[in-house]
Amino acid sequence: MTPTEAVLVTGASTGIGEAMVENLADNNIRVFAAVRDLSSVAEHPLVTPVRLDVTSAAEALEAAETVRAALGDTKLRGLINNAGIAVGGPLEFVELDEFRKQLEVNVIGQLAVTQAFLPLLREHGKARIVFTSSIGGRVAAPFIGPYAASKHALNGMAESLRRELKPWGMGVSVLAPASVATPIWDKAGDQIDEITGTLSPRAMELYGGTIESMRGMAKGARTGGIPASKVAEAAHHALFSRRPKAEYLIGTEAKMMATASNLLPYRTFDKAVLKEIAKG
Repeated sequence: MTPTEAVLVTGASTGIGEAMVENLADNNIRVFAAVRDLSSVAEHPLVTPVRLDVTSAAEALEAAETVRAALGDTKLRGLINNAGIAVGGPLEFVELDEFRKQLEVNVIGQLAVTQAFLPLLREHGKARIVFTSSIGGRVAAPFIGPYAASKHALNGMAESLRRELKPWGMGVSVLAPASVATPIWDKAGDQIDEITGTLSPRAMELYGGTIESMRGMAKGARTGGIPASKVAEAAHHALFSRRPKAEYLIGTEAKMMATASNLLPYRTFDKAVLKEIAKG
């Protein structure tokens, strides 16, 4: 059966984005896989790679025109803003340019892509926009302050957008998983090395021991996190269900963290978070 609807997924080459592309294609949905390197997308009859660096508003507009030209009789049902990066380190010493880069990719870039594709989405009539957020958009763990700030901002932006687009019958949802078992965790040790390598002796004196304990947490996330397919399933529901959720807490860990942060006094919750990090 020829697909009648299409979805664009950013950050589609690996991990969660790759799982989203597979889920949609398996369900006979045409997919535009937006990536910086076109060769990173596996060939599939329903998948069309589109070049897109989300930090370039010009590329976002070009990508929208490319998709418009390729759609034919197919309508663009949805946009999944999945591309993102994670900047870590103690906020006392984090490089401000790195913080800016975090917000540029995870917040401003998401809006640039959304603005570029909204004219196409409006033509559908009941289109959906999905943002890959994180439980970090609710619970800000230490040493991922830039990342948590970006996800809190993303959630706020999505909430405003959801209410702005409601009069036109368009839906906006955020996906909030905790740890997801993707290859990104294989590089976590190198990323921790990069962080510690840029810190001053004073920063290492204050924070070095705690940062090192996070190596164990990263290894555990690679094996103990939920599969990326679970996030893809939530995205599919957000795109095609009659009553999509505003927020999808995905996995037991995310739901427990959200519940604990809501119910426990902040002093008690803070102690629990720091105790978990110390365990490594």
